[in-house]
Amino acid sequence: MVQRALVVVVAAAALAGCSRGVDVAVPSPAPTGAGAYACAALHGRLPDEVVNQTVVASHPNSDLTSAWGNPSITIRCGVQPPAVNPSSQLISVDGVDWYPEKFSGGYRFTTMHRALYIEVNVPSDYSPEADALADISPAVASTIPAPG
Repeated sequence: MVQRALVVVVAAAALAGCSRGVDVAVPSPAPTGAGAYACAALHGRLPDEVVNQTVVASHPNSDLTSAWGNPSITIRCGVQPPAVNPSSQLISVDGVDWYPEKFSGGYRFTTMHRALYIEVNVPSDYSPEADALADISPAVASTIPAPG
């Protein structure tokens, strides 16, 4: 009887550990043609971890988006350019220029001087938020060219 109760407790614990985890909604941009192919190439080169956070499921499932952790760091490829002015400061990481925008819950970083705009949203839980760019910039630099 004790063994059967132990089996039930172990099985219940195993099932509790099998939850789906985080499923993040990430609005998908709509690049076409060469832009869509470049975004797919970027998606294939993105790291499995960003600031020690692992990839989580995002929906819609797309080569244009990805997410890591909970709360989620998200990336979107092929977004519209941000509104910048001549005095805007940029952050350069591994040869990729990023335009930072501070929000109450963290930062949005958008690439500048690339053939496509890439947007990375980093919650303030991962302060300093720009650290996420060190993990993502190599993939951007190798797949999204600077305009020629």
